[in-house]
Amino acid sequence: MTTLGCSLFATRWLQAPLYFGLVAAQGVYVYKFFNELWHLIHHVVSGHADETHVMLAVLKLVDVVMIANLLIMVIVGGYETFVSRIGLQGHRDQPEWLSHVNSNVLKVKLATAIVGISSVHLLQMFVDVHHTPRHDLLWGTVIHMAFIASAAILAYMSGPMAAQEARVRGVLHREEDSRAVVIPAQRDGGDAAEPYAGAGTGAGTGAEERIEAAGFPARKVLEMFDEGRLRAPEPHVITRLGKVDFVTRKANVVLLGAPGTGKTHLAVALGARACQAGHQVLFATAAEWGARLADAKAAGRLRKELARLDAYPLLVVDEIGYVPFDSEVAHLLFQLVSHRYERASLIVTSNLALGRWGEVFGDGAAASAMVDRLAHHAEVVALDADSYRTRRPAMVPGATVFAE
Repeated sequence: MTTLGCSLFATRWLQAPLYFGLVAAQGVYVYKFFNELWHLIHHVVSGHADETHVMLAVLKLVDVVMIANLLIMVIVGGYETFVSRIGLQGHRDQPEWLSHVNSNVLKVKLATAIVGISSVHLLQMFVDVHHTPRHDLLWGTVIHMAFIASAAILAYMSGPMAAQEARVRGVLHREEDSRAVVIPAQRDGGDAAEPYAGAGTGAGTGAEERIEAAGFPARKVLEMFDEGRLRAPEPHVITRLGKVDFVTRKANVVLLGAPGTGKTHLAVALGARACQAGHQVLFATAAEWGARLADAKAAGRLRKELARLDAYPLLVVDEIGYVPFDSEVAHLLFQLVSHRYERASLIVTSNLALGRWGEVFGDGAAASAMVDRLAHHAEVVALDADSYRTRRPAMVPGATVFAE
């Protein structure tokens, strides 16, 4: 970027005092709200307020709140759009609309907020209709209808503009995907040729496309999971997880167990069920997720990558615990978990108990914070069974079993 371009772009900070001025204006409305509330309480206690007076006073309070809401939308959304990123990723109170706000969306939201405020003003006139001149009623109605028409026109115009932006984002995402870390379609080397037996009638063309796009290492189904060899948990736990309603609840599933207990099989099978239920799913090992996020960070698009992953209601993070992470990858995985907290679901598999994750992440505090967010809304399932890798050769006559 040229020096002139940098200088011009830096002038956006001239708008920052304007938004802080709006913060001061919001403080004025806070004072006005409590002043109106005090007068209402005083009139009610003193017996000088009838039903109409109370209703008008409450409408004034609603009016003040709606204007304050409009102000905060302009302050936060406008500052984020035109001045600088606020950096609320992972914050539990991040507004849902902020993740996809732009000048076009902001204008429509402001228009609808103005219509709401106008509605309250018009309602005040009709409540106090006996003391409101007909001339004021007429013009109040006309102005309100003008606001409605303006908002409808803005909303209509935003459709083609949003479609154009979506097409541009789609092209950019495809370009980013071509540079992104490739998630291999086959990892375990075993059962690679195992055919996929779609469970039930829900495995239609759309489900098959979602399963193909998920990047599972092999085709696994829940019906092929051998629950009989499990000492824990009870079979009904696996059956309950098979309903994949945890995805709609934005909850997580953490599968813990020694190598060979079926953690990856179960994670893939649950991911396939989620695909059949209509959800987009993405699978990768923890090391691959770390590499993917590190690549995005190096390219300066980590935030966009985390936001893009929001399109997937379910991510599968396999094999936490087998390989220690360096501090950067550990921090990136923490950001992934934190970003999706109460926003979307994760299935995580690990050979280590949650209390031992500090050994892998190298930072007990970071591991504890990650576990806290991951397990808060999660089904933590400990798989207790003999390794199927040491049991399966025993089924072949004359085979020798090699223990790990």
